[in-house]
Amino acid sequence: MFLLLIVWFSAPLLAVEVRQFAGPEEKQRYENLLRDLRCLVCQNQSLADSDADLARDLRDEVYKMIHDGKSEQEASQFLVDRYGDFVLYRPPFKLQTVLLWIGPLLVLMVALAVAGHQARLRVRAAGARLSVDERARLNDLKNRLGE
Repeated sequence: MFLLLIVWFSAPLLAVEVRQFAGPEEKQRYENLLRDLRCLVCQNQSLADSDADLARDLRDEVYKMIHDGKSEQEASQFLVDRYGDFVLYRPPFKLQTVLLWIGPLLVLMVALAVAGHQARLRVRAAGARLSVDERARLNDLKNRLGE
């Protein structure tokens, strides 16, 4: 009885989407497109990798478009028109997406500026900790080396 329950409840986990393609070229176009499109539910997975219901629906939609002879660009544009550039893993470089492209560079530049500023503060703080005798000795050593 227990074995029967395990088999019964694990059956949906073994479900595989079966699609019929006109040829290997059509199948390749379908798979390429699914890898280039983002699951809007999972956000960090492609449509090919996601198990979300919306991803399944979008895979069906993409399959229908590819099967009907539409190009990858047409199918991709259909989804962009419907969901915006966010559905693309590589959004186009345009005014609305410029922050997506230069944002990481800006974050890196700010992080480097903050790290440099912190390093300068540490050097200044270390120099300010010298006592009067230590400063005199340091100046004496500098003068000896300078001569």
